[in-house]
Amino acid sequence: MAGGRRGPGRPQMSRSMPPPPIHATNVVHGGNSSSQGSSVRHRGGTGGGGSNTPLTTLITITPIRHPDIPNLPAECSLLFETHTVIYLLTALFLQYINIYKTVWWLPLAPSNTAMNFHLIDPFLLIFVTLVLIRRLVWHFIIELTPIVTIVTARYCVLQVIKLIITLTFLNLGLWCLWQLMNNNSPLNLLFLAYPLISYFLLYGLTLDFNMTLFSQLAPPAKGSKEELLWNGITMLAPAKHKCSHVPNEIRQEADLLKMDFNSRVKSVLFNSMVCAYYVGFVPICFLQPAMYLDLWWSCFLIAFVWINSFVMFGSHFLPVAYCDALHRCSLHLGRWQKMEHGYSNTPQHLWSDTTVWPQGVLVRYNKGIYRATGQQNVAFPSDRSYARFYFMFHDPLRVLNLFVFLQLGVIATQLYLLIRHSHWHYVISLSLLLFCNYYVLFKLLRSRFILGKVYRPVHEEVE
Repeated sequence: MAGGRRGPGRPQMSRSMPPPPIHATNVVHGGNSSSQGSSVRHRGGTGGGGSNTPLTTLITITPIRHPDIPNLPAECSLLFETHTVIYLLTALFLQYINIYKTVWWLPLAPSNTAMNFHLIDPFLLIFVTLVLIRRLVWHFIIELTPIVTIVTARYCVLQVIKLIITLTFLNLGLWCLWQLMNNNSPLNLLFLAYPLISYFLLYGLTLDFNMTLFSQLAPPAKGSKEELLWNGITMLAPAKHKCSHVPNEIRQEADLLKMDFNSRVKSVLFNSMVCAYYVGFVPICFLQPAMYLDLWWSCFLIAFVWINSFVMFGSHFLPVAYCDALHRCSLHLGRWQKMEHGYSNTPQHLWSDTTVWPQGVLVRYNKGIYRATGQQNVAFPSDRSYARFYFMFHDPLRVLNLFVFLQLGVIATQLYLLIRHSHWHYVISLSLLLFCNYYVLFKLLRSRFILGKVYRPVHEEVE
């Protein structure tokens, strides 16, 4: 009865306090125990209070194995720039064919040549060529600058040659600009300066990420923090991974590699944009109003040059050894997945920045629950930049596969256009572009097949 007297035989219920946190003193890492200051929190049960063994000591962290990749043949900077210039000048020639082509085979044709050469602005052609070969000239000048401790006659001669090449290149560019200013409207001249706006949008008011002059004169000390940044800025040597089991060192290496990777991607985007802009768009801007333009094919050519340049610069600035270093760092960094509901009764650890967390463990961080998804996990659970870094590079072939798919897509499109069209300038343009694209695709597929066999045993073991 409500409000009645309770019988003396009914037991008195009481709420028991949860057990105190258990502090883990040893965490097994690849078979070796190390001192780590972490704790585990049990909810909805008292089973953790009767055992003196911490939960983390019962979980073994899977050791990470890094396969040794073979030394694939790579082009030096001077040879790469030479191949790039050949491709860009070929594409520029094809764009001029598309713009200034004639119908010379007709009986009453106004021209007896395949192109209207008298309508081509020679100063614009020279200026665009100088822009396209600027990197080749600069790398050639760098090759003529040996690192010497004693000034000799040979060193002085090389310095004079370098000075002559630099002055000739700059004077020729200024002379072409002066002639273009006298013969064209100011609006056309603004089109020539548009890449400078893109440069400032990417890099700001600095010259650190696109020029190697000052870094070449004073390279940083070996093993220092600036060495990794110098490698990323100059694009001369891939960053090397240092296997470490200290979480702070792993996160610091990941931060440096992220900065290095972003600088390389900026260089790839900027250089590919400049190539497509000056090869495909600038000749159209200086086209005379009375001339007919095949706009459809011009847009296709600009897209082809942009994608091909992106793949060429990307495969050069992001070589196989560099992507392998990013992959190794991402495996040590790990990734966390935020859990929403349903884990209130599961043991949860209090996250510590000095602990290497195993796969599948649950931690509490900033009032949230996160589950470790990597083999080893030292990243900050709520840091999305670390999650993006792991997503991009935990698969060592992700970047290379992207370049292969882009190149295959371009080649498939060009083959389709070659089958559908029979005009002479289409056939010549597509044939020359395909010849250049096959060479790039061969190098990408060679690296893809070799690395696929190298990484396959490790992937099978992890699965």
